[in-house]
Amino acid sequence: QVQLVESGGGLVQAGGSLRLSCTASGRIFNINVMRWHRQAPGKQRELVAGISTGGRTNYADSVKGRFTISRNNAKNTVYLQMNSLKPEDTAVYFCQYNSDYPSLSIYWGQGTQVTVSS
Repeated sequence: QVQLVESGGGLVQAGGSLRLSCTASGRIFNINVMRWHRQAPGKQRELVAGISTGGRTNYADSVKGRFTISRNNAKNTVYLQMNSLKPEDTAVYFCQYNSDYPSLSIYWGQGTQVTVSS
């Protein structure tokens, strides 16, 4: 059974940095897209950043220039470096993987809390 486990969340002051990690365990093959989403209290889950197998990235406008997504394919791990954090970045952050072998599958982590104090 495939599990995604996030780590690196916590409490930080505005202007600070955190680095999130997400690692897949179990038999997972052909991970193509890796993404980070977040959900703040009372709000819908939103896409924060994504990265393809070849390293192509995309970001939500609200985090461009502050967050950087990267991946280590050999370790089935995706990272999110978050700099210049703002109170509005406070949310639960979830990683999500897409795999296309043996069939299209979508996997989610359980989330890690990020709290930015003003």
